[in-house]
Amino acid sequence: MIWKQEVSLDFLNKKMIANTLNEALGIEFTEIGSDFLIARMPVDKRTVQPFRLLHGGASAALAETLGSVAGAMCLADWEKQQIVGIEINANHLSSAREGTFVFGTVRAFRVGRTVQVWNIEIRDEKNKLICVSRLTTAVVTRS
Repeated sequence: MIWKQEVSLDFLNKKMIANTLNEALGIEFTEIGSDFLIARMPVDKRTVQPFRLLHGGASAALAETLGSVAGAMCLADWEKQQIVGIEINANHLSSAREGTFVFGTVRAFRVGRTVQVWNIEIRDEKNKLICVSRLTTAVVTRS
């Protein structure tokens, strides 16, 4: 297991998501594995572009959420450290239509003392790959 923080889905969904962009987008964590997290996001009026397809920015927001939360779960001390995103890319490979959900899965490429690199795959309800993303985060001291 890579996690240094033991958290529940309830904690992630009520404490980490409350009053954030994630709550506004309807993002919900659904599974915590030994080396991965999964969250889902609705494809609805909050997350579509004018043609009623999943907005690329919404995919990027889901990816950054997953990577940042996973990164925080790898920290030994939340009182002294925090995670900040320093680079994200997203390759949009297919579309998702309004009225469905997409599911993001994050896994680590590298979890270092000061830099982390995360891989995020976003798939639709039929497991079709919608987006692949890589997030680089920095571990910083809280001020």
